[in-house]
Amino acid sequence: MPVRPIIRFPSPLLQSACAPVGAFDDGLSGLAEDLLDTMRAAPGVGITGPHIGILKRIVVIELSRQDGVRTYINPQLLWSSEETMRHMEGSVSMPGITEEIVRPKAIRFSYQDVNGAMHEEQAEDFLAICIQHEIDQLDGIFWLQRLSKLKRDRLIKKWEKLRR
Repeated sequence: MPVRPIIRFPSPLLQSACAPVGAFDDGLSGLAEDLLDTMRAAPGVGITGPHIGILKRIVVIELSRQDGVRTYINPQLLWSSEETMRHMEGSVSMPGITEEIVRPKAIRFSYQDVNGAMHEEQAEDFLAICIQHEIDQLDGIFWLQRLSKLKRDRLIKKWEKLRR
């Protein structure tokens, strides 16, 4: 499948809430494959529809080739732990820029697979961080919004300098 162009920060598409996926068909499976190929080419460990300009609730995550590909359609957080962890985050839409973010260490979430079947799972540590990061993106929350204004402004200046 083709590698698609990635939308770059500060595109308003990256701060737009996504519509739920309603059609579980070959088009959705093809989109998931395109997202995987695009994420691998970026490179990254997670990608969503908005990263390629499609405002649909689809997430593809591949922490490693050994762990395999995870595709989440219409994911929603159901619970998050009070215990938190710090982790460096970034985005395929803002390559070269990272910063430490604090998020819940464990979550429970629901999603549909590419065939429309409902699932509920728990995740911890790095996978939990990735899922929260990508669900934020689907909700129109770009990861920079999780930072203080001072850190956010510093990173935006660094990004603008990198793009020149």
